Amino acid sequence: MDHVKFTAMKDGDKEDYDFLTAHEIDYTKGTAARLLTALESLDESLSGYQVTRLGHSTQSATRAWRDGADTDWVVATLLHDIGDIFAPYNHDEYAASILKPFVREQCTWVVEKHGDFQMIYYGEHVGADPHKRDAYAGHPYFDDCATFCERWDQSSFDPDYDSLPIDFFRPMVHEVFAREPYDPSVTQPGMRVPLVDQMVAASR
Repeated sequence: MDHVKFTAMKDGDKEDYDFLTAHEIDYTKGTAARLLTALESLDESLSGYQVTRLGHSTQSATRAWRDGADTDWVVATLLHDIGDIFAPYNHDEYAASILKPFVREQCTWVVEKHGDFQMIYYGEHVGADPHKRDAYAGHPYFDDCATFCERWDQSSFDPDYDSLPIDFFRPMVHEVFAREPYDPSVTQPGMRVPLVDQMVAASR
């Protein structure tokens, strides 16, 4: 069997859906590779900065790595702008949706909201509210998102920064997307892990 028998989903039988389930599970095993390919395509996306969007992504992730951040933080940082090509008006939500089944809730929330938090740096120059982040005041992850933006996002447009190549991060991306999706031991609702770990950073 190489395809289902039906042309309308309501006409499918157990054989059809058993086939599709197995087929789709097998397909998901290539998610990390497809994401890395999409990330590489950021080299051809929005221009005008002194670095490409891929350069920004790897620079952000490199800063996270050198700050001693754990794998969830590093991969979330690497992929935080992956939606720029396909979802330019809600790229943050797009990236968060991709990450949500596979990383800590803390990281997903930060990626989802980072666009609003970034407004503090440039909102006044584009007619937007620079204090948009204030809507989330009191949220458990508020300070994490502020730190993410300050240390890793807004500062990562430097063409002279010694960024690690995308191949350095490849194994981490594969590790994250090989996890069982929505595993509570992975998503860890309410758990906060510091973005910066000085002891780990000293060893990198």
